[in-house]
Amino acid sequence: MFEYRVIAQCPVTGARVGEFVTPHGILKTPVFMPVGTQATVKAMAPFELKELGAQIILSNTYHLYLRPGAELIGEAGGLHSFMSWDRSILTDSGGFQVFSLASLNRITDDGVEFQSHLDGSRHFMTPEKAMEVQRTLGSDIAMCFDQCVPYPCTREQAEEGVRRTSLWAGRSLKAWEGSRNALFGIVQGSVFEDLRRRSAGDLVPMDFPGYAIGGLSVGESHADMYRILDALDPLLPFGKPRYLMGVGHPLNLVEGVARGVDMFDCVLPTRNGRNGTLLTTHGPINIKNKIYERDFSPLDPECDCYACRAFTRAYIRHLYRTGEILASRLCSWHNLRFLVALAEKMRQAILDGTFPAFRERFTASYGSVSVE
Repeated sequence: MFEYRVIAQCPVTGARVGEFVTPHGILKTPVFMPVGTQATVKAMAPFELKELGAQIILSNTYHLYLRPGAELIGEAGGLHSFMSWDRSILTDSGGFQVFSLASLNRITDDGVEFQSHLDGSRHFMTPEKAMEVQRTLGSDIAMCFDQCVPYPCTREQAEEGVRRTSLWAGRSLKAWEGSRNALFGIVQGSVFEDLRRRSAGDLVPMDFPGYAIGGLSVGESHADMYRILDALDPLLPFGKPRYLMGVGHPLNLVEGVARGVDMFDCVLPTRNGRNGTLLTTHGPINIKNKIYERDFSPLDPECDCYACRAFTRAYIRHLYRTGEILASRLCSWHNLRFLVALAEKMRQAILDGTFPAFRERFTASYGSVSVE
């Protein structure tokens, strides 16, 4: 069911094109996944996501566990039925949110006791519980429960996070036995290369259908991110998908693909869209700035999304100035399409054998970031 096939590979970089079979379709990679935290991608209807080319979306175990509850979603027939989405869904384990949003009371090898950020109610999340919730949600791809360490952190903190993540990965895998859908292991270790290698060394023998890279895009430099991806590229199984969690900066996507990453997700396109910050071929712009008051060009002349085809920068600025909801919707639409299309363009460039030139051209156009 979860066969992953490498279709083509760039001979100069680690970039590759793949196909990953799921119960709700074949994912063509590289792929960007819009984030639907609360079983909805903010400001977007499912048919609009399909129109902009989304193959798969991500939902959040922590948030759905707290509200409306996995049991209710199970009664509705699972997450696909509940939110009327018939393509693939990935759910994260909730680990990141448990460690970043909730008021933590106690962390042990057994699990995490925490207070809900909504009402202060107490909960105890274990690897087994995270698997039970994701099984009830019915996602195509689930994530192991892992320990996320803050950035910056000490080596000792990162080492403890790796140890516990490996322990919980084994328990997650055992609890997932008999499930029809895929479970990904998550590599941790912060910015310490040897700890990243240790984490990968623990997880690869467990033979997960895919591997995620967590704990990046949390404040570290671009150079540190790329250094860790370089270290992991030869260690993760070539014949299985690789998912870089929470990364949505366009240049990070390009450099991630160059280092063998297949899947990405991030709240950046919708969050920035709601605030009027737009991704364009020549770098980000804030559409609320006065310079766009009489700018009757598209948001991005090189974009094929509905917002760019139908409206001008001046009009969308006017929508923001007057507080119209349509402003957030159109800008979210555009930003999502920009990243989905970026993944599509990289896929085609790899197939055409032109990825290095594409990488150089896109980086020069969008803005330079050190890849040292």
